[in-house]
Amino acid sequence: MSCTPPPLSAVRGEILHFLSDPAVDSPDAWEHFADGVLIIRDGHVAELGPAADMRAKLPSDITPADQRGRLIMPGFVDTHIHYAQTDIIASYGEQLLAWLEKYTFPAEARFADTAHAATVANFFCDELLKNGTTTAMAFATVHASSVDALFGAALKRRMRMITGKVLMDRHCPDFLRDTAESGDAESRALIERWHGRDRLLYAVTPRFAPTSTPEQMDLAGRLYAEHPGLYLQSHVAENRGEVEWIAQLYPEARSYLDVYDRFGQLGERSVYAHCIWLDRADRERMAATGSAISFCPTSNLFLGSGLFDLEQARELGVRVGLGTDVGAGTSFSMLQTLNEAYKVLQLNGQRLSAERAFHLATLGGARSLYLDDRIGNFLPGKEADYVVLDPQATPLMARRMANTTTLAERLFVLMMLGDDRTVAETHVMGKMAWRR
Repeated sequence: MSCTPPPLSAVRGEILHFLSDPAVDSPDAWEHFADGVLIIRDGHVAELGPAADMRAKLPSDITPADQRGRLIMPGFVDTHIHYAQTDIIASYGEQLLAWLEKYTFPAEARFADTAHAATVANFFCDELLKNGTTTAMAFATVHASSVDALFGAALKRRMRMITGKVLMDRHCPDFLRDTAESGDAESRALIERWHGRDRLLYAVTPRFAPTSTPEQMDLAGRLYAEHPGLYLQSHVAENRGEVEWIAQLYPEARSYLDVYDRFGQLGERSVYAHCIWLDRADRERMAATGSAISFCPTSNLFLGSGLFDLEQARELGVRVGLGTDVGAGTSFSMLQTLNEAYKVLQLNGQRLSAERAFHLATLGGARSLYLDDRIGNFLPGKEADYVVLDPQATPLMARRMANTTTLAERLFVLMMLGDDRTVAETHVMGKMAWRR
């Protein structure tokens, strides 16, 4: 039996992480070290504290990586994104239902080609890391091989990835249509192959209620309930036309969300993108069941879908994370997504502080995915995913930073002026995964 101690490393710089939601617990919701050291043992957080204290605890042969002048935060968590839509980002001129027909379905058809799926999956994972995102919940396509490609790419990089085969057996092109039975069987095989392997987790994935028959929705709900730790992801109440369509398809349902509820698809580890056109009863039901919302501001603006109500979600205790929603979303950058979230809430008469914004991008996202026991901050034992942000990344940012006096001001500049250029390094399980 080997007695070799697990690998030890450390990084020094300005460090910020969140312990709870600043909207509830400010100012005790975060820890900030102007000069701190994060000690990592075997890919997990061992200890965190002021540099003066931590350096004395390190063995003499361990020199912390020097990131002074930069800000170290937990890796970003993207709770809704479509990897198969990478190649149609920034496609002109449609709202949701026309967008699906004109851009999404043709793009997703290409994923029948396993080589194409692998190429896109590798690019997609690298682009996430380039933007400081270390955990993502992503849609694949109806093709089981598209799920294999994304899980395989994430496994090589040791990223936390949640994905699943899209279920879609009506109101879609024949070349993307499965059946209730084949969708269930292929999902079960993928769960057996990937769920719980390293840092990978499976999500039952009905695209949205209009594109699955009641039979398929029923099987999806049963599958979600059967497997411990399984996720479910879908879309709800993104667009007014979509809501009207649902009312025609399911006249017996109280609301769009109620359709999912009737099929047993609300609960812990279920994540619904958008949630714009919900009422208070819907949000209360999400809170009661532990279901989560992915707030996707860039795609909501790009597709003209509407303005998300963060304050009512918070008031009612709904779990909320942030999603880039590429390709209707216009950036892989969580910083740019926070930029747009601020503007959406301004238009909606609400405020988003910088502290709350970065909580949404880290611990808030982790909590919405029920992963806050493993990721989202730097408490001892957590997986050591972190991003290094450079406040001098561009001349404009450097100039603006020179005129700030508080942490809140500097965070606000990062989220309003930052993008992938701001990410100096991304580390996964304590190891460098990307460097600018």
